[in-house]
Amino acid sequence: MAVYSFNGNDMKLMLRGAVDLLEQSREHIDSLNVFPVPDGDTGSNMFQTLTAALAEAESINSDHIGLVAEAAARGALVGARGNSGVILSQVLQGFARTLSAKENASAADLAAALDNGSQTAYRAVMVPVEGTILTVVKESAAGAARSNSLDLLRILAAVFRSACTALGNTPELLPVLKQAGVVDAGGKGFVTILEGAKRALKSASLGAKLNAQALPEAKYNITGGGVPADTGSKQSIMFAYCTELTLKGECLPQGIIKNSLSPLGDCLMVVGDDKLLKVHIHSNHPGLVLECCLSYGTINDIKINNMIEQNRKTLFDIEPKGFNKPFGILSVGAGEGITALMKNLGADIVIDGGQTLNPSTGEILKGASEIPASKIIILPNNKNIILSAEQARGMSPKDIAVIPSKSIPQGIAALIALNTEADFEMTTKKMKEALNSVRTGEVTHAIRDSIYGNLNIKNGEYICIIDGDLQVAGPDLAEVLEKALKIMDTGDDGLVTLYRGEDLDEALLAKIAEEMQEIFSRLEFEIHAGGQPVYDLIISVE
Repeated sequence: MAVYSFNGNDMKLMLRGAVDLLEQSREHIDSLNVFPVPDGDTGSNMFQTLTAALAEAESINSDHIGLVAEAAARGALVGARGNSGVILSQVLQGFARTLSAKENASAADLAAALDNGSQTAYRAVMVPVEGTILTVVKESAAGAARSNSLDLLRILAAVFRSACTALGNTPELLPVLKQAGVVDAGGKGFVTILEGAKRALKSASLGAKLNAQALPEAKYNITGGGVPADTGSKQSIMFAYCTELTLKGECLPQGIIKNSLSPLGDCLMVVGDDKLLKVHIHSNHPGLVLECCLSYGTINDIKINNMIEQNRKTLFDIEPKGFNKPFGILSVGAGEGITALMKNLGADIVIDGGQTLNPSTGEILKGASEIPASKIIILPNNKNIILSAEQARGMSPKDIAVIPSKSIPQGIAALIALNTEADFEMTTKKMKEALNSVRTGEVTHAIRDSIYGNLNIKNGEYICIIDGDLQVAGPDLAEVLEKALKIMDTGDDGLVTLYRGEDLDEALLAKIAEEMQEIFSRLEFEIHAGGQPVYDLIISVE
């Protein structure tokens, strides 16, 4: 059965189908790591991001495709987790911009929306890398553009085929994927989303739409970060004023009125009959909207709301009079010991996060809003959280600087450089410079047999990632640590700090540290109970 247009209710169905299939597949997507480490979170991040989009879309009591698409984009923007989640949220942003003024969308609209989504995602990444989710989204849009069908099911099938082909080609574009024997995890997540959406639309076309039920709220409740699911963002608001009115007259030309109002904004709805019309539009010039409507009849029940101000109050609930600090520090950390250390070094708030636990953009926004300062410094302390922090920076009314710290040791080094007496700009500069003063090692267990570079890794062995690259593997923790320190040793007197994970025996680490002190007599060793999950050891060499 052909489908030639889809509306907001269809999009909700497609989102539900995508979320359901992504939930079933997320563990497999999480496992698609280049490194055989137990910290995969791409599938979980994309699932939680899309769930936030669905929750927001479900809150819209309308079948207007533009309103639903904007709501989904808004939810994803705030709920985005990790690099893959942020990229997905940007795809939905571009998708929504194309559809915002439409009540129903065609196959051509879908193709244009995918293309806009791809372009928006590429712009969001400072250095786009081919062979990732970006490539898969781009090729999906290209598949839609190549299809001449007016049937949405056919065009979605073409999109899906193009995405699958692009996904299969990711190892050829990124040799590190080929060596690890995996495809790109983010690309796999996007293919899964397309497949779920395609299945749902096909089911709806066969009559299942009438029996579709809303998802149980508890199943997809991921707003525990404290940001309401229906919260907007100033980044996603292109038109400031929500204008609503009723228009009365005789023989009101509904189509002509709609065409006259269309250039004035987006999310336009003109519904009713030739005697009474309900008008809704988001515009930067509500006065022009009123004048246009007056030329056709009399207007009543006028409501004009400033959505940017409403958004700020809802999302942040900040009273500027409460600011009592020149600037504040928000840091991301995992483990009681690391959290306590960061607070002792000057962090106002430490958000629980790291590998397998990437905080959402909304959680970062909420944390920044709770600090009584108009200027905030954010330390992501993980390469997979930097994009979320940057997205929060763009959405917040506060002046925010993101220090691109990629590890806990880098974050701590930046906090050590913190000078609360200096001004905001100088402090930010010094903290960024401090990132280069430390090297980072992370020790965990391999979760599968693997070959990486010249390493033949066995399942269960210790592995050590040094400054983002897997360089050491072996069955004995002391030997792995010794090899790692030889690689990380700067050749000068220095300090080695070992942050003990929650599962590593304290006495064992103390014994190993004594052995390392004898081998590396120039270096000073300290041990801290970090309490971090996943990683038995985090190593800092200064």
